[in-house]
Amino acid sequence: MNKIRPNILLTNDDGIQSPGLWAAAAALSEIGYVTVAAPREQSSGMGRSLPNTSDGIITEETVRVKDQDWIVYAVGGSPAQAVLHAVLEINPMKPDLVVAGINYGENVGLGVTISGTVGAALEAAALGVPALAMSLEVAQEYHLTYSEDVDFSAAAFFTGYFARLLLDKKFPEDAHVLKVDVPSDATPSTPWQVGRVGRLRYYEPTAPQRTSWSEPGTVGYREAALLESEAEDSDVYLLRRKHLVAVVPLSLDLTSRVDLKDFESFLRKA
Repeated sequence: MNKIRPNILLTNDDGIQSPGLWAAAAALSEIGYVTVAAPREQSSGMGRSLPNTSDGIITEETVRVKDQDWIVYAVGGSPAQAVLHAVLEINPMKPDLVVAGINYGENVGLGVTISGTVGAALEAAALGVPALAMSLEVAQEYHLTYSEDVDFSAAAFFTGYFARLLLDKKFPEDAHVLKVDVPSDATPSTPWQVGRVGRLRYYEPTAPQRTSWSEPGTVGYREAALLESEAEDSDVYLLRRKHLVAVVPLSLDLTSRVDLKDFESFLRKA
């Protein structure tokens, strides 16, 4: 790693008070200068959205973690907007690395584009900054919580581990974000393996429980239980069946990898 301490921007879709964010902050502070900017409220499931209803208000706050005071920035907006405000206003110097996480819950399979953790990392990548999206497998009951029952120590170790790798190396072409999902039973010695995003739905939507459409209601979710059908190189299989740290390179290029000339011929055929 460069002897000059790198500048690291840290965000988290669970919000500025998330214990997962602070576990990551502690690990990253051993590597470089860490600027923390995150949504002031719980913002899971926002993907890379930039809602025009966000107020964009930035509040400087002091958070005390393990006898250390941190100056942090709570942003009125989505995780991706927190990244934008941090880069454009809070610390205009482009960071050397953006880290999103550690998320309460794995971000695998077809739900990846829903993830605010991954969305924040993609926004950073779109600004030309290497990005790391860190998530920890937890039971669904812990999603959207700040539960102290969740142990982030292994995930924090891997946050530091992969942050160092990304600061030492340059992404190859067509890789812009490193998505890392840590098993709930992981330790620092748990092996990791590179795979691909699973092509099946990891969570399936559930209908709102209400008697009338005029009542407030939100679409819920539950595990789709399709593990037996997952490919052995998928993030779902690596995480849930092999209990490995699942590492997936993501690309900003959403174009299908089909042969484009063949696809055009397919469309033009009568």
